[in-house]
Amino acid sequence: MNVTRAMGAAMRRIHVGNALSAFGLGFTVPYLYVYVAQVRGLGAMTAGLVLAVFAVAALIVLPFAGRAIVRRGPLPVLLAALVTAALGALGLGLAASAWAVLPAAAVLGAGQAVMQPALATMIVDCSGPDTRSRAFAMQFFLQNLGLGIGGLIGGHLVDTTRVWSFTLLFAIEAAMFLLLVAVMATVRMPRSPRLEEAPATSKGSWKRLLGNRAMVQLCVLGFVIFFACYGQFESGLSAYGVEAAGISTSTLGTALAANTLMIVVAQFAVLRFVERARRTRVIALVGVVWAVAWLAAGYAGLGHGSQEMATAAFVSTYALFGLGEAMLSPTVAPLVADLAPEGMAGQYNSAFALVKQLALAIGPAVGGPLAASLHAPYIVTFVLFSLGITYLALRLGRRLTPVQNQPWQARASRVVSRGGAPAEPVSAEA
Repeated sequence: MNVTRAMGAAMRRIHVGNALSAFGLGFTVPYLYVYVAQVRGLGAMTAGLVLAVFAVAALIVLPFAGRAIVRRGPLPVLLAALVTAALGALGLGLAASAWAVLPAAAVLGAGQAVMQPALATMIVDCSGPDTRSRAFAMQFFLQNLGLGIGGLIGGHLVDTTRVWSFTLLFAIEAAMFLLLVAVMATVRMPRSPRLEEAPATSKGSWKRLLGNRAMVQLCVLGFVIFFACYGQFESGLSAYGVEAAGISTSTLGTALAANTLMIVVAQFAVLRFVERARRTRVIALVGVVWAVAWLAAGYAGLGHGSQEMATAAFVSTYALFGLGEAMLSPTVAPLVADLAPEGMAGQYNSAFALVKQLALAIGPAVGGPLAASLHAPYIVTFVLFSLGITYLALRLGRRLTPVQNQPWQARASRVVSRGGAPAEPVSAEA
């Protein structure tokens, strides 16, 4: 009981931390391009380089982050990442030249990237197979709520004619990270396995991960998921909406709000279904939902309806994406954790975060130019990618154990065997 109470107290602080970090990020993420290109007057090329530096920094640090989490535990790694991100945010707020902006962006991007697997591993350590889906659903809910509220407040604070308003924004972001350091420093994590006897280099741990064929298939599936959805939100899909569907910038804001609203409303409504269904079938259904979303986008830009119908279809696209995201949040992240051998959750979470960053880096580079000039091929391409999610998910299902794919069966088995010998654990290796 004491262990359960300690895990519950730690989980509550972790969720507060997720909300605070998302709230801080929401202040600056939507306005970073405008700040660098217009407010600081450094031009579109420098602003684009800043966004690229974020991705490059993440790709560099994530392989080392996983190893550090495995060796030292997620909490010390998270605290270091938060301090790093706070320094990067302050640096961006004060930077007035390209030579100052780019290093600050690299520091902030590195800190932000490491936060994700560290927080995910803390959730894994403070939850069991039967509570993990709900814990990750709560994380995703709070992240989107924090981003939405932070972006809304930040939008009312900034003024493109006043540099100090953006400096204030970055200072608030840094303060959120430092506040999160204070909150997380009070967390008492349950004792979890550490691979003290693991190989001295990260090469051995990566070789072990790549030998887990189920995890490799999940990473391929994750790349397609992030490439076909998240990698298009702020680049390809918005460019398509403006160029092909005649969508205004205010309508783009409405569409993003519809996405967030759908996540907030649907997250716990779909949770009971997701917890009972096979994980790979849920992911396969998401592929179908997103294929419908892309067809709605196709109608918005290529159909011959009124502008009002095109606008409704385009906003519906973002809402359908939100429904799929709500189904994925309690499914994919817990599956990564359940595939990890004991003590390797940090390595697996970092590997999956690395795949996500690759998809988010490549997605805009491919989708943006395609959406701006080749409207019909753009829609067809991502309808096929969405159906590819369905195919890859069903294929992955053949490699998972029944408990990995449908963890509520483990809870049922414990109820049946209560009073007797505990059930034999199922290996995470596939």
